[in-house]
Amino acid sequence: MARLAMLLSGMLLALIVAVSTTGAQNRVWFSGPYSFSDELGGFIIHGVSGTGSKADPIVIDQEMESASAVTLVVRINVRLRPHNGTGLPQAIHLRLQSLNNSGIAWTEYEFELQTRLGQPSVFGDGISFDQRRSDSEARSSDLFKVHDANFEPYDRLLFSDGSVDPLQTAGFSFFITDFTPRWIFYIKQDPRIPLS
Repeated sequence: MARLAMLLSGMLLALIVAVSTTGAQNRVWFSGPYSFSDELGGFIIHGVSGTGSKADPIVIDQEMESASAVTLVVRINVRLRPHNGTGLPQAIHLRLQSLNNSGIAWTEYEFELQTRLGQPSVFGDGISFDQRRSDSEARSSDLFKVHDANFEPYDRLLFSDGSVDPLQTAGFSFFITDFTPRWIFYIKQDPRIPLS
């Protein structure tokens, strides 16, 4: 009986250590009515600030650990702006500062909105990269000159005509509208490397 108690005690301690370690690596950051998480792995959020307005965009400082696609989890956590009938925000201005710690230069960078994890956003789901404007001034990058928006059959932004060297940081700004609105959505990020 004592041996079983010791075994269970050891298993519980190992579980606590595993949960603590995971929690330290994947944190949730709060800003304005939103939270942002790197819980799906592949990158690390180092800081989040701002409220999400045009004058005060939410800035996410992140470190990309590889040149593989990763997914940012966005949740709405508080009620705000009761005039839209739901009490939820309908738009967010974002700026992502992405440190390239992959060891490989990036030649393009793509963002994709998802309302269901792993499935691109579609026209009828109400969320988009400001789909009403095909050439929005709210979409920009400090290291890529061109941005292409593909709204059908999915919501994607592709930044090109530039590069991000290893240990260099690229900034990306865009505006997301959400007329549903949704309590949770995802932003897939895909840094592209040169073709060999």
